[in-house]
Amino acid sequence: MSNFQFPMSNQDQISNDKRKTFDLVKRTSAFSLYCIKAVKKIKINIINQNIISQLLRSVTSIGANYMEADCAESKKDFIHKIGLSKKEAKETAYWLHLLSEAESDFKEEGRALWKEAHELTLIFSAIINKT
Repeated sequence: MSNFQFPMSNQDQISNDKRKTFDLVKRTSAFSLYCIKAVKKIKINIINQNIISQLLRSVTSIGANYMEADCAESKKDFIHKIGLSKKEAKETAYWLHLLSEAESDFKEEGRALWKEAHELTLIFSAIINKT
């Protein structure tokens, strides 16, 4: 078993002044693209077809809603859009878990992707709590 890790590390997000900065546009986009590439390797069947479809919808919605939050017209609108990003990240974690159980070859990669979805959920929760 290899030690697969999602290619985006916290080290990639440490700025020159040693503080962590999070470029969520880049991070959510990279996450969506990585999930797309990961599921392209899976042979579609009657069991996984809906799971993959739902996964792709939710994972791409994370960044789309974050982009909308970035252009929010009010604080209330911002919190609502960040809340949607959080909801989609949680849903993505759910679909990743199901896909990992349905496709044994995807289990390790799915676990790493689930971790990223979980981290995004925590980030969006923190943003909501600080706003």
